[in-house]
Amino acid sequence: MSLIGEIKQATTKAIVHLYGIELLDSAILVNATKPEFEGDYTVVLYAFVKSLKKSPDVLGQELGSFLVANNPQLFVGFNVIKGFLNLSVGDSFWISFLQSQYSNTSYGLSPKNGEKVMVEYSSPNTNKPLHLGHLRNNFLGWSIAEILKANGYEVVKTCIVNDRGIHICKSMIAWQLFANGATPESTGMKGDHFVGEYYVKFNDEYKRQIEELIATTGLTKEVAEKQAPIMLGAQKMLLDWEAGDADVISLWERMNSWVYAGFNATYQSIGSDFDRTYYESKTYLLGKDLVEKGLDNGVFYQKEDSSVWIDLTTDGLDEKIVRRKDGTSVYITQDIGLAVDKYEEYQCSKSIYVVGDEQNYHFKVLKLICQKLGLPSADGIFHLSYGMVELPTGKMKSREGTVVDADDLVAEMVSISQQKTEELGKVKDFAGEDLTELYHTIGLGALKFFLLRVDPKKKMVFNPEESIEFQGFTGPFIQFIHARIKSILRKMSAEGVVVSLFESKEDLLPLEKAIIVELELFPTVIHDAASDYDPSKVAIYIYNLAKTFSSFYSELSIANAESEEKKLLRLQLAQLTAHILKTGMHLLGVGVPERM
Repeated sequence: MSLIGEIKQATTKAIVHLYGIELLDSAILVNATKPEFEGDYTVVLYAFVKSLKKSPDVLGQELGSFLVANNPQLFVGFNVIKGFLNLSVGDSFWISFLQSQYSNTSYGLSPKNGEKVMVEYSSPNTNKPLHLGHLRNNFLGWSIAEILKANGYEVVKTCIVNDRGIHICKSMIAWQLFANGATPESTGMKGDHFVGEYYVKFNDEYKRQIEELIATTGLTKEVAEKQAPIMLGAQKMLLDWEAGDADVISLWERMNSWVYAGFNATYQSIGSDFDRTYYESKTYLLGKDLVEKGLDNGVFYQKEDSSVWIDLTTDGLDEKIVRRKDGTSVYITQDIGLAVDKYEEYQCSKSIYVVGDEQNYHFKVLKLICQKLGLPSADGIFHLSYGMVELPTGKMKSREGTVVDADDLVAEMVSISQQKTEELGKVKDFAGEDLTELYHTIGLGALKFFLLRVDPKKKMVFNPEESIEFQGFTGPFIQFIHARIKSILRKMSAEGVVVSLFESKEDLLPLEKAIIVELELFPTVIHDAASDYDPSKVAIYIYNLAKTFSSFYSELSIANAESEEKKLLRLQLAQLTAHILKTGMHLLGVGVPERM
């Protein structure tokens, strides 16, 4: 149990003993004491002042006296300030904690809890390569999955590939018109980039044809958009695909194979992986039988034109179509069917969809319809909504070719990493493949950390140069602190100093205690990050830990400590700090070099 958990438990027991009132531990709010006050942790008293009919000062004095008297192994003093009970934790607790955990490489990780959850992320379209927005999605989904694993969940990582529809046909028709048989192999291009170029070519030609129709026929823009030959060709191709036309299916499979090869290379480069991949071409007919079920039990209703709808106005939403008048399904219908299929295949208690905030309404509707249909998967549906990523120059647009390709961005980050690292003169001990790996680890780590350090719900602006600084709130700073600690440990080991248990007789210095207090918080941070589906909590924590260690190391010597006891204590601090930095960065998908 974490220290905060122990304080909550001790406080509830004290309230029962003193006042005969039972409270849940969750009703007790405990925070770190503000720096300007004496103490380590603060119990907020206002939540139960009224029910206990005590003034804050009296309540604080009574609770504080009881807690110190009955938990001498934990508390050594208290003070009460304006409704806040500030508790001081003794050095003996902190040293005992450090002695028990300094060599525990699994510190902070929870045992299996028997629950299974699914995390769906990435969800690319096969008409273009992955871009910066996909990177935030992939990094967020992968990190949430790892954080949930760290909390004891069994996690199934999934991806839904949008491999059918009019947008896919746009790339296909453009390839037929403009490629002259070119392939990724013949052009030396990566497959997803190759296909993406034809999506842009479609849009360019579509605009040209619209302008020509308007100029030569006097048609309105709206009519010209519908009559442009290239758009009519794409629409026919979609109908032919749905009808199973052999030539269209063959071209579709061929172009998709190019894209999949490109996706796989990108996923490998950025460290994304999936346990199960679903394809829209195989799921788009799902859910049609559920429409009939919904009609039978009155959840859905049919209009005169034979289209089927659900009325959600009493739930604060609107009416939503679930089947067109021609009998074809819509996106929400296939998502309902896929939710059922996922549940039946994996029996997950929760299904987390990592999708941008432009789909907030869609997922409200999806969950509500599933609940009204009484589907067992319904209550477990959770939309992890996140804000879009923009560049300093503004928003990106795929069809205009203004997006930042994931591969190009990763390559740029590795290049900046090389430049910055060489400027700092930190590569003299590296050569060949080790040097290449170091640049990739630093560059990709900077990118991931920067995109994950922000609360997922917030929009953000990504600046490559800012993300890769070796000072400040960045991945490279934390990587550097980890490498520095490992260097210290190697040096001490080479001198015959073994990190081991010892009998403590000396008081902790403020910077020593500050580090241990930070270290003890790690399990709580991992738990909170999972509860809120927010990796930024981990990023903020490990940055603060790295910053605290940097201050500690600049003020207090390890090798030339005042005593052998202090040397061993500080080595234990260093070792556990390195373990936690490595674990925390792993939860963000970031590697930490042993040396830099």
